[in-house]
Parts: sequence; structure tokens; C-alpha cells
Amino acid sequence: PMCLIALMTVTLFPIRLLIAAFMMLLAWPFAFIASVGRSETTVEPQCLWRRLVDIILRIIMRVMWFAGGFHWMTVKGRRALPTEAPILTLAPHSSYFDAIPVTMTMSSIVMKAESKDIPLWGTLIKYIRPVFVSRSDQDSRKKTVEEIKRRARSGGEWPQIMIFPEGTCTNRSCLITFKPGAFIPAVPVQPVVIRYPNKLDSITWTWQGPGAFQILWLTLCQLHNEFVIEFLPIYTPSEEEKKNPALFAINVRRIMAKALGVPITDYSFEDCQLAMAEGQLRLPVDTCLLEFAKLVRRLGLKPQNSEKVLQEYGNRARKLEGQKLGLEGFAHFLDVPVSDMLRDMFGLFDEHEDNRMDIREYVIALSVVCRPAKTLETMKLAFKMFEAEEDGAITESELAVILKTALGVSHISVSHLFTAIDVDNTGKITFDKFRNFVEHHQDFADDYLYTENTDLHMKGAAATSKTANGICPEFSDHDGTIDGLKKHN
Repeated sequence: PMCLIALMTVTLFPIRLLIAAFMMLLAWPFAFIASVGRSETTVEPQCLWRRLVDIILRIIMRVMWFAGGFHWMTVKGRRALPTEAPILTLAPHSSYFDAIPVTMTMSSIVMKAESKDIPLWGTLIKYIRPVFVSRSDQDSRKKTVEEIKRRARSGGEWPQIMIFPEGTCTNRSCLITFKPGAFIPAVPVQPVVIRYPNKLDSITWTWQGPGAFQILWLTLCQLHNEFVIEFLPIYTPSEEEKKNPALFAINVRRIMAKALGVPITDYSFEDCQLAMAEGQLRLPVDTCLLEFAKLVRRLGLKPQNSEKVLQEYGNRARKLEGQKLGLEGFAHFLDVPVSDMLRDMFGLFDEHEDNRMDIREYVIALSVVCRPAKTLETMKLAFKMFEAEEDGAITESELAVILKTALGVSHISVSHLFTAIDVDNTGKITFDKFRNFVEHHQDFADDYLYTENTDLHMKGAAATSKTANGICPEFSDHDGTIDGLKKHN
């Protein structure tokens, strides 16, 4: 109730916040002393004073969490020794409160290099010997994997590495695709699942819903916050899994999902970024572009230099002048072999189920996946492929094809939008006219497109609702199949 929150805001919240801040300040000198002169490439022996500092820091951190309402923590199972399982894989990742198991175990984590320069926090982070990832270094991902391998294969000399393989915060309703970093070293891992079985969920922090401070405020206003951590049996990879990190990740994720009692989904962090992109064309909940993005990833079709490749595809598609392609022609265009996954992708564009597709629609869909927030860039590419040679313009029906492909829906009406752009009533519009219209009507989709497609508008609103506080609503597929997908057209 709001009255209770108001009461806690002026009583409990400031006290808890002050205690938590004081504990962080108290921990700093100990972390600083223990980190001074320490090598980043070798491990010093755990001498008596370092062990003492470790114990002191654990106590300080525990007091901090206690002050925050985490009065007792339920621990299930046995944590493996570093020699038994050098890597701990945690899921689901849903909040910055997931730092609790880090402070409980003092395990190393993987985090961005910029974090070590943050005053106070950076010193505390450096104490746990993290693996730093640098965004400014193009080879950073490769170096990070090599460093994880080096530590994981050190025979227990280094602290265990704690990795959240989902790579982003979710709302804990399912487990999304695991990134392969924790599984490339091909060493035994210990799956660890975490739960927050509170009546009111004030913990979840995703890019939708409450912000970081609001989450902190609501959580510190709770009288008690529950936290459960369960260490599952060590998972030792088979020879096949050692050679195939993706298979290793899938099998570990399946075990963790079973322990949590939640489904798995083949959507990844990148897919959810696509769904929530802040472009002028928000994707509706039932868009099949998410299935398309998943197939693009599985087939390895996402280009490294997307701008250049998309322009090249656009030029090739324009030369075909709307000529429909069969499955073999589609495979030839992409220079890939025919496979079941390619058939699934082909089916997304097979409008009349006559085994023919318009390659221009594939290029539009790929453009949205590669640059979801750049609506105008995608529209410019689409106009270039569809426009007539003599006047560089497209018709209303062609605009409908472009927009329903860009949104990943089965049908859409664009009459209201087309009429608003075609002020001279010529029956055709150019990209310049479209761009000028969009520059003067930044919310053109809401004002002209979604209003004419009520169902689409409702779904678009649901996808961007600020109350959802979740990740990719309604996008989970329990078994990874793609039966019954909606066609683009």
C-alpha cells in the first residue's frame, strides 16, 4: 500500500541507505590494502593477513545486506571447490542484487574495464580479481575468453569465476540463450540458481520498468527480503561438449531451467534489444522478426560490416526487379547451402505458399535486425529496391509490403499514412517525400499507422508498456521449434 511505502520512505529507507553506504566506506580501506601492489597476472599465496581481510570483508558485506532487509539467506547444496569446478554459472540474472552471491563467495566476475575507475566501487571490485572486458579494444572479447581459459585451467590457483551466461537482466520468467564464454574453456562448471521468493517483486531490474534508484528505494522499504541460492551438482562436459561450447551451454541451461521450474527460450540478449529498440517503428509483440533474427544468428548470416553488405544486397535485389526466387535461388543469393533452417527462413517470406519469395523482403528484414533503431536507413534501402526507374517513386501497395516486412506482421493498412504523404494525389511517393514527412511528424507511426491498425497499435503499446518490467513479453518458445509462424506477408 502507498501509505506503508510513504511511512517506510521517511523512517526505514534513509536509515538502511546510510548503513549500506557506511559499510561500503568501511570496506574500502581493507580492499585497498589487500589490492596494493598485487599482480593482475599471477596469484599471491593467501597469507594470514589476506585471509583475515577476506573474512572482514565478507562480514562487512553481510552486515550491509542485513541492513538492506536480507536478514537470512537460504543456501541449498554444496559449493564446489575451485579444483572441482573453476567456473560457477548463475541464472537467472535479474538485478544488481545478484551481487549478493558474489560477496558471499568472493568469486571473480567478468565485467567492463571502465568499472575499475569508479571511485570506491572500483577498489572493491578489484579486490575480487575480476576479468575485465574493454569496450575500446576490438580484440577484447577474444582476450577475455583467453583469460577465462587461463584461470579456469590453473588447477584451482585462481579464485572461481562467477559468470551470468544470459548476459543481461531478465524478469526470471524463462532462461534466455546462454552466451558461450563460460563454456569455451571446456572445464567442469557448477550451475547455480538464485531466487527471490518475495510476495512483492521489487528486485527485478530490466531496461523496461522501474529504474535503478526506484528498485533500491522499493527494496529498502520492504521489512524483509528473501534470497535463496542453490548450488546444483557439478556438470562435467562430455568430449562432444568440449568441442561444441554451444551444446555445452544448452545442456547446462536445460538443467538450470528444470531446477527453477521455468521454460527456456532461444531468444538472446540481442533479440530482446531488437524488440525494445527505440526506433520510430516499434515492433509489435507478435512480430516474426524475432524468429527471423534467431534464424539469422543460427545460420551465421549477420554480417560484420552490415552497412556495406546491406547496400550490396540492396543493389543485387533491385536488379532482380521483383522477380520471385525459389529455395535454391534464395540459397544462391545468400551463398549458403540449403538446410532445414534455411527452409524455415524461406517459409517466413513465402507469402502465398507457392514456394516463391521476394528477396527484397529478406533485405528489409535483415536491415531491421542489424540496425533496429535506424528506421529511416531501412526505409531508404527499401525505397531504393522498390522504386520505379523513371520517377524513383513507389505505390501504396509497395509501401504496405515494405512496412509489414519491417514490422514482421502478416498484414497492415497504410492508406491513412500514404494519403498524408501523397498531398498531390499522384498515387506514388518518393523517399524524399517520405523523409520530409517523417521529419515533420516524428510520431508518424502512432499518428498515422497504428491508429488505422487498432490491433497492431494495442500490441505495439503492450511491447513498450512501462508497467511490464520484463524482457521480451510473450516471446518464449518452450521447445525451440518454430511451427506455426506468421508469414511476413
